[in-house]
Amino acid sequence: MTDTPAADTAAARPEAPPASPEALLEALDPEQREVAASFGQPLCVLAGAGTGKTRAITHRIAYGVTTGQLNPRHVLAVTFTAKAAAEMRSRLRDLGVPAVQARTFHAAALRQLRHFWPRVVGGRMPEIMPSKVAGVGAACRRLHLDVDRAALRDIVAEVEWSRVSMLTPESYPEIAEQTRRPGVDGFDARTISRILTQYEEVKKENDVIDFEDVLLHMVGFLTERADVAREIRGQYKHFVVDEYQDVSTLQHALLRLWLGTSDDLCVVGDAAQTIYTFAGARASYLLDFRKEFPRAHTIRLERNYRSTPQIVRMANAVLDGAQGRTRETRLTLTSQRAAGEPPVVETFPDDPAEADGIAERIGELIAAGRPAAEMAILFRTNSQSEAFEQALTARGIGYLVRGGDRFFERQEVRRAMVSLRAAARVEQLDPARAVRDVLGQQGWSETAPETTGSVRDRWESLNALVGLADTIIARPGATMSDLVRELEERAEAQAAPVVDGVTLASIHAAKGLEWPVVFVVGASDGLLPISMATTPAEVEEERRLFYVALTRAKDLLTVSWAAARTPGARGSRKASRFLEGVLEHPDAPRTARAATPRRTGRRSATMHTHCRVCEQGLVSAADQRRGRHAGCAPTAGAELLRELRSWRRSTSASRGVPAYAILTDAALEAAAERAPRSREELLAIPGIGPAKMEQFGDELLELLGGG
Repeated sequence: MTDTPAADTAAARPEAPPASPEALLEALDPEQREVAASFGQPLCVLAGAGTGKTRAITHRIAYGVTTGQLNPRHVLAVTFTAKAAAEMRSRLRDLGVPAVQARTFHAAALRQLRHFWPRVVGGRMPEIMPSKVAGVGAACRRLHLDVDRAALRDIVAEVEWSRVSMLTPESYPEIAEQTRRPGVDGFDARTISRILTQYEEVKKENDVIDFEDVLLHMVGFLTERADVAREIRGQYKHFVVDEYQDVSTLQHALLRLWLGTSDDLCVVGDAAQTIYTFAGARASYLLDFRKEFPRAHTIRLERNYRSTPQIVRMANAVLDGAQGRTRETRLTLTSQRAAGEPPVVETFPDDPAEADGIAERIGELIAAGRPAAEMAILFRTNSQSEAFEQALTARGIGYLVRGGDRFFERQEVRRAMVSLRAAARVEQLDPARAVRDVLGQQGWSETAPETTGSVRDRWESLNALVGLADTIIARPGATMSDLVRELEERAEAQAAPVVDGVTLASIHAAKGLEWPVVFVVGASDGLLPISMATTPAEVEEERRLFYVALTRAKDLLTVSWAAARTPGARGSRKASRFLEGVLEHPDAPRTARAATPRRTGRRSATMHTHCRVCEQGLVSAADQRRGRHAGCAPTAGAELLRELRSWRRSTSASRGVPAYAILTDAALEAAAERAPRSREELLAIPGIGPAKMEQFGDELLELLGGG
């Protein structure tokens, strides 16, 4: 069972010499040092966002090896993503302990399954299905079920949940009812049970298994074969598990079988970042660790090295409103960084205005020298992405939509890799020219397409490959073979290229990542929390999701929401309930809401003394520029406002366009509120730019008495 870490980038650089035990401890803060030096009992590390948990556990492994307390070939570090595993291997190599295994649950179990299959079952191990979609779709067709793409996606998710929860088709309906699973629209629990039965038949007939089968088979091997259990426990004697709050029932069962009677285990996690319970994750394994392992010692990491104090205070304030076990077990972060700019809470009249406003701010930051790759827009659902893609495209700002398939698993990237391998077999090709020729045939071009959606996504993937290839072949003497070899190593390590563009991602897809500048958009009730979250537990998971989003930001954080979905619609939305505690907090909310209006060269609006929100200074920067916030009644004279609306109505009718295309309600109310007397003052009103001034300026000034 002994091997060496999978090739990620090991061949590209020499191994570092082992560090001394003293040097390893000196590089850590007091709590991290305690983690590194704690051996002889189970260890539970409660590590908040940005507290250096990977640094702590890699130094712990290195310290244990250099002091002789750990044999590097008997250590298995388990992570949840291939990228995290590659990062851990890289750090361990830099610390001089390259022999330590760092793998995902599935990668470790798959290696073991391939090793033991001929002995336990005999013959060749079945192929692994790349995706469940085809198998589940076939199962539905066998049952004559009419399933569209959206329903099929939801059924696949339900199949995965049942498998990681170790349910059989027979036990699924009862457990689904007990746990109040939302199920799949149009398909009751009994129907899902029948689909599960047929899915197993489809796999059997096609001689394939899925990723959950890898873990389930290993659980079976370890349970039923003493020789298999003895060999694995002889190989791995010390376990480290990262992101322990995300462990499923199936993963926990496998881990306990790996351990046997041993309790030589270190786990790391944060209950406040539990955002995958819908997929089977159970934070109870982290929260009840000391019940399961009575000898366990707990260490809390609460020093945050990622975010400014202002961002950390806002994140802490969100958790102040938590209920249940999240509140009981929460960590309170303390930033170790110097003070930065306060977070901004912005309100927009509608979704397009929000997208335009955020894109405008990003453009300002880029113009000021901030790279686009340092910024991210995070949203609750993928459907929110399109408006921001369009707004960025309109300003010529590059972007990358993150989520779904990992970079090297995308169809266009896999096809490009095949073509590049073929080109590498041709001698004396100019690598730079060959790459462009090959990827040009796949749909790449020098300039980005003006469209959004899948066409733009494919181009971004191929353009990222071109940029990465240019970096590799710029090395002296680099050939096409060198390029392909490094791309394959990166694919195995899931080391995706960095794209020079703004990242657009769902909050779930952003877990584990960070950016200097983050925009958390759509922060209104119905999106955060999502309208489907109806139980207290579901709402608390949404709160944790919001917390995860906030803690992705390092330097600048903006939280925004729109009062309406479409321009001209009634602003019926309310700010997320998770902002209520933030806006009432005696410290953090002041930095979150007291954002100074950005300097636009326009006159700053005077807020309303008749309004409690205005009086308490809870108005966002955008609303200060607009002159009023959503829900604040206008103070303009009713008669003047009626005249302006009447003018807009007749103008829109004569031009054959919607009223809001002339001027928005907010612009009309601001005009009536400020009563501009000159073209300069009229231009200072948000929503009235040079084009509107050219078209309607004289008429408006005449109505307002300044003509």
